[in-house]
Amino acid sequence: QVQLVESGGGLVQPGGSLRLSCAASGFILDYNAIGWFRQAPGKEREGVSCISKRDSTYYADSVKGRFTISRDNAKNTVYLQMNSLKPEDTAVYYCAVRRYGYCSGSVSAFGSWGQGTQVTVSS
Repeated sequence: QVQLVESGGGLVQPGGSLRLSCAASGFILDYNAIGWFRQAPGKEREGVSCISKRDSTYYADSVKGRFTISRDNAKNTVYLQMNSLKPEDTAVYYCAVRRYGYCSGSVSAFGSWGQGTQVTVSS
């Protein structure tokens, strides 16, 4: 069955970096879009980044220039490199799969989700 497992979260200082991983199983990553979302306490889950089956990419305005999404199809894994982290980036980060294969920033467009990994940016 479809499974997504996030890892790589942690506690970092403002200006620091983290690399999140989303390991996929139960489907062929090549044919799908993978999105990264985040949810802070008291906030709605929001789209952060997405990579399509054609390797087109999407970034929310709040993370453009700081975050980079990539995929390694051989490892069936999607990554989110996060640089210049800010306290407002603090959230649980989730990856999700969209079988249609093209990107969306909408939570409702994605069918399967990982369990999330906590990112905390604090001085």
